[in-house]
Amino acid sequence: MKEDCRHYAMRSTGAGDKIQRCRLDANEIDPFACPEGCLFYEQRGISAAGWQVGASEQPPRGSSEPGGDVHP
Repeated sequence: MKEDCRHYAMRSTGAGDKIQRCRLDANEIDPFACPEGCLFYEQRGISAAGWQVGASEQPPRGSSEPGGDVHP
């Protein structure tokens, strides 16, 4: 399997199971594998390791942070 393909995705469940998938559903199902010579293969540009998606923090109202409203 080509873990460096931009269409490859792997997630872990709370129970510790590993879920692998191709975002284009071009993979062989059982066992999970990329097809030999896959036409959709695109090398991943940067590593996604360690990145987490979350809500951005905004400074509290009245703070002196840039973008915050300060009124005496």
